[in-house]
Amino acid sequence: MKTLIASLMALVILASCQTQSVKEKIHPTYVTDSVTYDSDDPAIWINRKDPANSLILGTDKQEKDGGLYAFDLKGKMLKDRKAYPLDRPNNVDLAYDIVVSADTMDVAVITERGSGQIRLFSLPGFEPIDNGGIKVFEDDSLNNKVMGVALYKRPSDSKLFAILSRKEGTVNTDKYLYQYELKSDSLGMYGELVRRFGQFSGTKEIEAVAVDAELGYIYYSDEHYGVRKYYADPEKGDEELAVFGLDGFTDDREGISIYKTGPDTGYIIVSDQGAHKFQVFPREGTADNPHQHVVITTLPMSALSSDGSESTSIALGEDFPKGLFVAMSDNKTFEIYDWRDIEKVIIESFN
Repeated sequence: MKTLIASLMALVILASCQTQSVKEKIHPTYVTDSVTYDSDDPAIWINRKDPANSLILGTDKQEKDGGLYAFDLKGKMLKDRKAYPLDRPNNVDLAYDIVVSADTMDVAVITERGSGQIRLFSLPGFEPIDNGGIKVFEDDSLNNKVMGVALYKRPSDSKLFAILSRKEGTVNTDKYLYQYELKSDSLGMYGELVRRFGQFSGTKEIEAVAVDAELGYIYYSDEHYGVRKYYADPEKGDEELAVFGLDGFTDDREGISIYKTGPDTGYIIVSDQGAHKFQVFPREGTADNPHQHVVITTLPMSALSSDGSESTSIALGEDFPKGLFVAMSDNKTFEIYDWRDIEKVIIESFN
């Protein structure tokens, strides 16, 4: 009898610990001001002259009346820094030191789903540099709408590419994503299609796309299937290098961000939207296979149903000496996390 009671007590204690663990969420250092309609995807613009005055960029997804907005690192919306109005902007990414009409500038690219195009703006001033927009997926018979975007600046020649995902596509096609080279003339930036690539399972959709420019890879979320990996350089071909994150997700695989701990090490962080969590995978793969990405741990975040995220390991002032992680939350905000709080959870997973 004593053995039975002891066993039952152990089960109760274990259940209590597990329940407590579920409740121990990672909380943000700051939460941004609310957007008007529907926060969707963030990016981080690093102010290289004054990192503490870097910006969080975030889209507000709404037909005809959406926009891209800027927040300081404490989450305050900067009313004079915005691209507005936009027609259902989904995702945003940015690149540094891009030559546009003989000027060198930082550039933000936004997918404008309602208009079937991408928009380009200079940073930090938010001046349009796209002559009204660049149409994409024009040869698509399904009349698909553009959703996700990731930028790749090729190290060998500094050419800039935009990799785009869309709302719908043919099942089992190997040409679901389009990649455009972004070029410049006297009118601003324009796009030239350079390849169609990428498998799609046929379930749900593909939105989130991320690029690891240093290692030269593209990752994207086939939402009800897994995370797919390809070369970012179109000259290296269209071979699928890996599919991971096949199990353990509650619902959609969503936003992807990459945190770098070294030249070829770090973490790939993928939103498990239905669970309000993020799964963490090794950026470098394994010692035997750089394309084998096995889950390290799960991050229980306070962000709700997160659709998009971004991270940086660059020190951004006193609040973020190891960088930050920012995630969209389904309450019209973006949550800004101190990387040190996330790092603790990852380190504990190895103990």
